[in-house]
Amino acid sequence: MPVFKTPFSGYSVRFSPFVEGRLLAATAQNYGILGNGRLHVLELLPSSPTITELAFFETADAIYDCCWSESHDSLAVAAVADGSIKLYDHSLPPSSNPVRSLNEHSREAHSVDWNPVRRDSFLSGSWDDSVKLWTLDRPTSVRTFLEHSYCVYSVTWCPRHGDVFASSSGDRTVKIWDVRDPGSSLTIPAHEHEILSCDWNKYDASILATGSVDKTVRVWDVRAPRVPLAELAGHGYAVRRVRFSPHKESILLTCSYDMTVRVWDFRKEDAELGRYPHHTEFAVGVDESVLVEGLLASTGWDALVYVWQHGSDPRVVLP
Repeated sequence: MPVFKTPFSGYSVRFSPFVEGRLLAATAQNYGILGNGRLHVLELLPSSPTITELAFFETADAIYDCCWSESHDSLAVAAVADGSIKLYDHSLPPSSNPVRSLNEHSREAHSVDWNPVRRDSFLSGSWDDSVKLWTLDRPTSVRTFLEHSYCVYSVTWCPRHGDVFASSSGDRTVKIWDVRDPGSSLTIPAHEHEILSCDWNKYDASILATGSVDKTVRVWDVRAPRVPLAELAGHGYAVRRVRFSPHKESILLTCSYDMTVRVWDFRKEDAELGRYPHHTEFAVGVDESVLVEGLLASTGWDALVYVWQHGSDPRVVLP
């Protein structure tokens, strides 16, 4: 299946909600420790087994995460290591980008997510322990959420409620928030180690997944959060990202510092459905297309972006 080589290490990959086969890849020089970043706009053409680059945008610092706008098909957001949140419109030339740079975080911006319900706002999470809410019509953040006691690694909107989101942190908690309230509505001490990622179930607004440095994924019902619904063990190192499938309620994807991408069904006793050991460095980004069921993408510190159909070998290039 198609593979794209990036100049820098991969950090995040996201499929477009508008255009089949189009995706973003966020990358960072020198494994994100020091150096530049680059945001790639890529496209998988149906008639070709290759991935083409539509545009790229360079930053002076690493890009740790990215997401597409849910309201404009050419607009994307990047979380940058200098703390800035940058908006890019790939229909405009590089000289006209970024179309906006939002500079409020005092440390690295690590996560961004666009509201899929209201479509007019997005979140950013930072190593300054804060989450910020932004809209396109304002040059400053709408609200800052301050409760975490350590880096915020992941923010994610609830796909069923336009005012509700979750955040996960190095303080070993995941918090549920309503943007209309200044404080969180629920705090779950979800793991004994740092929580690097969280994601909402796309069909059930009560179900949330977390991935941790403790090598496990836990699935939670926020209505009864004392114990997890499921614990998925199998990764050999920290779970870097979790992503629920947009097509099936019980399916989720994970990637890990053990260099694998895995597909799980958290409702089955034998939960692991697929294991893909195609990366040769840390696997840190994974996504499934909302437009094509089973079309997966991943990226890692080996500076490769893979796109493949679940059940096939990502390393096999089709003629």
